[in-house]
Amino acid sequence: MPNPLASDLDHVLAHTSQVWDGLRGARLFVTGGTGFFGCWLLESFAWASDRLHLDAIMTVLTRSPEAFRAKAPHLAGHPAIRLIQGDVRSFEYPAGRFSHVIHAASDATPELCCDQPLLVTDTIVEGTRRTLDFAVAAGARRFLLTSSGAVYGPQPPGVKNLPETWAGAPDPALPGSVYGEAKRKAELLCKLYHEAHGLDCLVARCFAFVGPYMPLDAHFAIGNFLDDHIHGRPIRVQGDGTPYRTYLYAADLAVWLWTILVKGESGKPYNVGSEREVSIEETARAVAAALEPAHPVQVALHSVPGAPAQRYVPSTARARNELNLRELIPFEDAIRRTAAAIPVAAQGAEQP
Repeated sequence: MPNPLASDLDHVLAHTSQVWDGLRGARLFVTGGTGFFGCWLLESFAWASDRLHLDAIMTVLTRSPEAFRAKAPHLAGHPAIRLIQGDVRSFEYPAGRFSHVIHAASDATPELCCDQPLLVTDTIVEGTRRTLDFAVAAGARRFLLTSSGAVYGPQPPGVKNLPETWAGAPDPALPGSVYGEAKRKAELLCKLYHEAHGLDCLVARCFAFVGPYMPLDAHFAIGNFLDDHIHGRPIRVQGDGTPYRTYLYAADLAVWLWTILVKGESGKPYNVGSEREVSIEETARAVAAALEPAHPVQVALHSVPGAPAQRYVPSTARARNELNLRELIPFEDAIRRTAAAIPVAAQGAEQP
């Protein structure tokens, strides 16, 4: 059957032409390979493998190979992809040597951070340590950590775009800092393993995204708005709609992650995301305007006059200037592409 993401995957290949030669004959190991990021890595890897004859193998760690086979049989059954079962904190090392490791596994839901903060911390920190130990044992050359913009802590009102050099941090006294603090520790582990073992460690600090495979019923506002649309409901903004976000489309995300893995500078974090800021209310109205039939937008709370809006907006100058990475798919087009692939997106994805 034709892949409904074919045009997006062609887009990835068109903008990673300088990347795949560095992965010919590679043996890659991926954690979190069945989550949102992971599915896009698997989709683009399989697409490149079929068209460029990479002679590469990707081994994917998942808690439930059976569930993934049921959800994405075309990926689970691809000849260049192998699934192994295990917990990221304690998985058994697959045999043989591996050239590249991508660590994309972490639990991030606000509910889990609130209800089981120690589990979140252990999964991120112990999982990163276990995966780094495996990379060293397997002789890997390159290790990519998908980190988060949460490592910066709250964005000050006077800072328009957060650069990688921003020295802010989450407040460790606040329970809501669990995820960001754990990701900071994961980044530190990468630095220590680079110094101790010579492993090239790349860090992608990821912000907000939209695209197929994104869960529509989780904590992503734009996913909730798309879910409202496909179910014929008014598009509901739960707060006052004033926080600012940016959204990079998933196909562009795949371009950025593959490029950072192969061409990024070890030990240097790269912000990954868009710089086009939109408020949550503007996001809801963009979804309403981009899709048919139109649905009304409802904002639950009134904004407080004069209160500074919360921001979660990166500077991507480093990725742009050093790796020539750009946002290529405009926001409105990203909304339409995601909605067109709702049968894929609505499946959700196993959380890494």
